[in-house]
Amino acid sequence: MEQIEFFEIPSPCIGICQSGPKGYCIGCFRSREERLHWNVIEDEVKRKIIKAAVQRRKRAEREARKRHASQDIQESGQLDLDL
Repeated sequence: MEQIEFFEIPSPCIGICQSGPKGYCIGCFRSREERLHWNVIEDEVKRKIIKAAVQRRKRAEREARKRHASQDIQESGQLDLDL
């Protein structure tokens, strides 16, 4: 049985509309197609897109932390070598 929705699911757009290296928006982490068709897709699909976007954001944040930690290690190693 499908649940009746009383409120529209808002777009997760935060106004930073730029594609990242994997093709997802760096603001809301939706694909181009997901952004383009947001107003015409069903609410159930919107919920799935939002869940996927949350996972994409978490993955990107983990990767960014790993890169940052790697850079810190390399920089500290360089400092030790210069002493």
